[in-house]
Amino acid sequence: MIRVIMGKKGSGKTKNVIELINSAVQTEHGNVVCIEKGNKLTFDIHYHIRLVEASEYDIADYTALKGFISGMYAGNYDITHIFIDSLTKIVGGDCDHETEKFLDWLNKFAERHNIKFTITISDDESLAPDGVKKYF
Repeated sequence: MIRVIMGKKGSGKTKNVIELINSAVQTEHGNVVCIEKGNKLTFDIHYHIRLVEASEYDIADYTALKGFISGMYAGNYDITHIFIDSLTKIVGGDCDHETEKFLDWLNKFAERHNIKFTITISDDESLAPDGVKKYF
């Protein structure tokens, strides 16, 4: 299962995702991971959450992010929820057809491995392609 939270900068996405992350640590029966670009969440999320700063791993596109997520799961089968904050900032692009293809791949990955994904995208949600809107 994947869920996308999309909105312009300042629309409250980060506050919402912080609440979701901190409640996930209480309800999930496995490990919770948060992938972000920068260190803005360091002091806001529970210390049991595995916080991954994406800039350290040179994730240049969706193909690299697929490999990164697959490798993370291969190294830890106990992951039950992954949060990705500012998806398009991590891969350096816009919310477009490639984003749709990535989300479809991620949804299949989530179903196959029984992992939840919550993703934020900083952009006007009215501009989102239909393939992204289906995950709202």
